[in-house]
Amino acid sequence: MAIPDFARANFETLMKAAKAGDLALMECTEVASGETRYVLCAVGRDDDDYVMTPFGHLAPGNPYEAYIPPA
Repeated sequence: MAIPDFARANFETLMKAAKAGDLALMECTEVASGETRYVLCAVGRDDDDYVMTPFGHLAPGNPYEAYIPPA
């Protein structure tokens, strides 16, 4: 299974942020469910403001039970 270009580009951006120490874990509310999620974000700057770019949330519970790797 090939990884789509958008996912690869997002991963590369995430890796650059990690190498620069520009990652944050934010507590957010999921729009669809209203549940609390812990979201991994890249931190950027826009003049004096911080810009948080969300990449995904951490899996609650046991992530080994939530995902199946490709066969």
